[in-house]
Amino acid sequence: MASITGIGSGMDIKSIVSALVSAERAPKDAQLARLEKATTTKFSALGQFKGVLSELQTALKDLNSAALFDKRTASSSNTSAVTSVATNKALAGSYQVEVSRLASASKVATQALPGDFSAGAGGTLTVKLGAADAGTEIAIGLGDDLASIRDKLNAALKDKGVTANIVNDPAGGTSRLVLNAKDTGVGKDIYIETAGTALADLAIGSIDYGDPAKPVGNLAAVAGDAAGYLTQAQDAVFKIDGLTLTSSTNTISNAIPDVTLTLVGKTEESKPLTVTVGQDTAGVRNNIKKFVDSYNKLITTTNQLTAVVPVGDGKPPVTGGLVGDASVRSLLGAVRGELSSPVGQDGASLRVLADLGITTQKDGTLKIDDKQLDLALAENYDAVGAFFTGDQGLMTRLESRVVGYVQNGGVLEQRMNSLQSTLKSVDSQKATLELRVAQVQARLFKQFNAMDALVGQLTNTSDRLAQALNNLPGVVKKDS
Repeated sequence: MASITGIGSGMDIKSIVSALVSAERAPKDAQLARLEKATTTKFSALGQFKGVLSELQTALKDLNSAALFDKRTASSSNTSAVTSVATNKALAGSYQVEVSRLASASKVATQALPGDFSAGAGGTLTVKLGAADAGTEIAIGLGDDLASIRDKLNAALKDKGVTANIVNDPAGGTSRLVLNAKDTGVGKDIYIETAGTALADLAIGSIDYGDPAKPVGNLAAVAGDAAGYLTQAQDAVFKIDGLTLTSSTNTISNAIPDVTLTLVGKTEESKPLTVTVGQDTAGVRNNIKKFVDSYNKLITTTNQLTAVVPVGDGKPPVTGGLVGDASVRSLLGAVRGELSSPVGQDGASLRVLADLGITTQKDGTLKIDDKQLDLALAENYDAVGAFFTGDQGLMTRLESRVVGYVQNGGVLEQRMNSLQSTLKSVDSQKATLELRVAQVQARLFKQFNAMDALVGQLTNTSDRLAQALNNLPGVVKKDS
């Protein structure tokens, strides 16, 4: 940088140049700052507006769903005994259900064996799930202890849903193999057959093959040290509206068409529970509330973004980022128009939101009368569905007004892209301004330094002339 000290003139060149440069850039700086602030404020406001509008669009789509109104619920008055689920094809109704027995899976145990039991000879165990089962053969080797036998059973039976473990008796020093089945239902008891006598101590139950086509199993409950069942495989026994029914599982999907019952406990005798199948009014109500809440959020946010708040003392008012915005006015006008327009044909039971207990308040937001809405859902459920859904439903009409603003390439995206371009232009203009200011500064320093040098030369010349004059003969210096 050129010298900034006025050696020749004594002037503060740096301060002078700085003041001139500041004066040069101040108008453009102020203009760009105003433009950047206004653009940023509007960009942020449009982003907020688009956000709440997108939330409203989501709520419109969720409520504009035939599947929502087709959905059915099944509720149980005693979920500790029965739970229930219904498909959308289930017919509304109420059913009395009693549960006298749950379906159970087989659990059996071998006879009590010495804790150090080992196979006296090799052989084969055949494990069957029911007397008619083909069975699964497991080879046992000479000297296999209970742990080895357990592991072989688990490896061979894992695909059958049967697991084996060992239960030890600390007092008697004996052990048993215990087998558990996964599948419930009568006729699925676990049997263990042995070939020969070497592994006879591991047998559980017996099967009579007198009629090969219909083998009969014999399995007693565990008594003392003998083998037998701990839990017998059996069917669930229950009643629906007084009709006695059985099921091999506790999940029953065909007793009531399109309703699945899960039995989880027994009921008290002659004290049935109630399973009620009906429309999903709670789900519909929640989606209506979601729509109202999202609409109210749109109105509240828009009111804030378009507000003009006076501050007094002659100061300009504080304004929102979208004051006077034509797009906002146009959209809100269209949406409010659809909300107030009747839906359906003359004479329909539900034509306007007020028929559902949804009314407009002074600030433009909506308010729900819960009692009136519940009454409409209870008495005119199908009419409520027709009001909100379908090509002529309120949600479709509202979405047609909103979609053009929030979709990709829509009104708001185009405007925000334009504002981003403006901000980029501001940045570019700032860079250009800095370059021009640097050039002006360099030129001023050059000019002032040239002036300073000239002043210095003139001063030196003046000093030499004065000295020469003082040294001339006859010249008398005046006392100072």
